[in-house]
Amino acid sequence: MGELGLGILSAIVFLPLLGAVVVLFLHEERRQTLYGWALAITLAEFALSLALAVQFRTGEGGFQFVEEFLWVPSLGIRYAVGVDGVSLFFVCLTAFLAPLAVLAAWGRVQERVKGFTFWLLLLETGILGAFTALDLVVFYIFWEAMLVPMYFLIGAWGGERRWYATLKFFLYTMAGSALMLVGILALGAYHFYYKGAWSFDLRAMGDLGLPLQAQLWLFGVFALAFLVKVPAFPFHTWLPDAYEQAPNPVMPLLAGVLGKMGIYGLLRFCLPLFPAATGAYRPWVSALAVIGILYGSLAALGQRDLKRLVAYSSVAHLSLIVLGLFALTRQGVQGAVIQSVSHGIYIAALFLLVAMLEERKGTRLLEAFGGLWKAMPVLGFFLLVSVLAAVGLPGLNGFVGEFTLLVGIFLSNRALAALAALGMIFGAWYMLRAFQQVMQGEARGAEVASLSDVRGREWALLVPLVVAMLLIGLLPNLLFSRMDASVERLLEDARPGPVVVLER
Repeated sequence: MGELGLGILSAIVFLPLLGAVVVLFLHEERRQTLYGWALAITLAEFALSLALAVQFRTGEGGFQFVEEFLWVPSLGIRYAVGVDGVSLFFVCLTAFLAPLAVLAAWGRVQERVKGFTFWLLLLETGILGAFTALDLVVFYIFWEAMLVPMYFLIGAWGGERRWYATLKFFLYTMAGSALMLVGILALGAYHFYYKGAWSFDLRAMGDLGLPLQAQLWLFGVFALAFLVKVPAFPFHTWLPDAYEQAPNPVMPLLAGVLGKMGIYGLLRFCLPLFPAATGAYRPWVSALAVIGILYGSLAALGQRDLKRLVAYSSVAHLSLIVLGLFALTRQGVQGAVIQSVSHGIYIAALFLLVAMLEERKGTRLLEAFGGLWKAMPVLGFFLLVSVLAAVGLPGLNGFVGEFTLLVGIFLSNRALAALAALGMIFGAWYMLRAFQQVMQGEARGAEVASLSDVRGREWALLVPLVVAMLLIGLLPNLLFSRMDASVERLLEDARPGPVVVLER
């Protein structure tokens, strides 16, 4: 229990659900009320997450603010939630981006606003529940609960090919989830076999001493589910379509958070629960990550649609995070966590800026842009900062994560570090080239001079994102100090040791 008392994590998880229930009783035509209510709920969530971060005790590697009770006694299923120095930042990232999604939709999503705000709040509950769950069954419930809101948000408010993208996203992630469910049931059965009682408590699974063969197939089913969600190569093909067709206001959560669910799952489940299998699969996962870095970078270089360019950049950046994670070094894991948060911030900014450019020009094609700096210098400034964060400029959040990742990868394998650095060079190439084509050069179109600069609620969207980029870039110890002990503990659990089969 933390100083904030019993119930703080449950309040964080279920407050958006309560907000969604209230939305059902509001009138469809009262759009301002619907958006105002959703914004109030998400801002309250963010305030609670900040309080959680402030009250979090540094130097402790275990879970804090734990709340639990026996939910299904016959199967040992517990409602259990808690955070450590890793999950804390994923919770804060989600709570930070949710109100920005509401602001981005305000005034832009005009049809079926009641449904939009309902599903958006429900999505936030699913994400936060998955990041805090300490019971595997509870984790799975929240994990699945995320799919339904995202299915409807893309399907009902997305682009022209939205149903194709939605179906592809749903089938990929459902297939991975089905495999994970098999793994969860198997872990519960193993606990029953070795301990004589059913349990799905994450904290109890590390003591089972599973034989190597069991670890190998369990790691496989869990890792597949999480690699699809990242998504890592070759499971990435749903991402460009989903990102392209998703409504722009949803992108902060879709691009900024949902991919991090896969990263979090690999870190929380695969590495500490199956250490021997982690060592066996490590070269293969690392190889897929390197392919993802280079493939995503080269694909981004060939894009003419700004939104797809940013989408493919995510494939490269998330693959870099996976590579750092499987370096199994302190710096690699720390860099993976920090870069997950950093990527969530600057990728949200980039997608929101692309949406603003599309709104003004009526297109996302690169050849339609050029010479916008004179007409919109403020938007150009925000775009430049976001691009520089994405390419890892010192002083911005992208540098902290990428540098720490590279150090961790270098300590594990110098050849892989060189390939990762090559991907970062490609990243600087396509990002800076896109910025140059959009903001500099000769103006294209007679209407360029009349285009409006940043206005109204756009300030409220972009300023917090830039502040967050600078805050992490200049004061990275705000994150390092809170995650150090938890990362050390995770790495201790993830180090392959002798596999001891317990007697029943």
